[in-house]
Amino acid sequence: MITTELCLKQDRRFFTGMALAVSVIVFVGFAPTYFLKTVYGTPALPSRLVHVHGVLLTAWIVLFLVQTTLVAAKRTNVHRRLGVGGGLLALAIFPVSLTVTIAAARSGGSVNAPPIPPLTFMAVPVIDLMLFSVFVSVGLYNRRRSDAHKRLMLLGTFALLSAAIGRFFLPPYGILVSAPPVLGLLVDRGLGDLLVLTCMLRDWVTRRRVHPVFLWGGLFLMVVQHLRLAIGGTAAWLAIAGWLVS
Repeated sequence: MITTELCLKQDRRFFTGMALAVSVIVFVGFAPTYFLKTVYGTPALPSRLVHVHGVLLTAWIVLFLVQTTLVAAKRTNVHRRLGVGGGLLALAIFPVSLTVTIAAARSGGSVNAPPIPPLTFMAVPVIDLMLFSVFVSVGLYNRRRSDAHKRLMLLGTFALLSAAIGRFFLPPYGILVSAPPVLGLLVDRGLGDLLVLTCMLRDWVTRRRVHPVFLWGGLFLMVVQHLRLAIGGTAAWLAIAGWLVS
């Protein structure tokens, strides 16, 4: 019993810490162009729908932090009630974010350096949205299996981080905009992997095994995210993307 209680206590601290890390990454990445727009004097958002998109994604990150904090405080009853709202929020994120992504590709805009053809780059946010939807859907289905549920929800949230990490290098506002291109590439691809690998390592250290969700789900997330641009350059994807933006 003591060992189980200690393990649960460590879990609560770890997942709250990861939620904080995610929140910091999102805030730092989007501070110049969204959260602190008035301080940086960045251009207005191109449409109201983009603002709705920002509100929904911000709400998800805040809710994720609140939910992990509630579990850490043993307020699981409140956590479950908020979970209903979280499911509805996740349901709204996909169509709104997909519409914003299609509009960005249609206008020829993308946040990347060096420039990547819009239809190719469009694969990045679309695949991330699909990963988010899959992990969160499976996580909600497994809501009564807490070990699997919390890991699936964390991986789903990780899937959303590429946009924030990419903005670390966005001229002229990114905090690492002057970094050498090689370093930028390593950080952009490596930070997400580092988060997943940290989860695996933590499981191994505390449990002497990696939970299947972190092992197989984490590997799936990393592999697919590394293949996004390769997928975006295929004829099949370009045909789908061209149809979406037409």
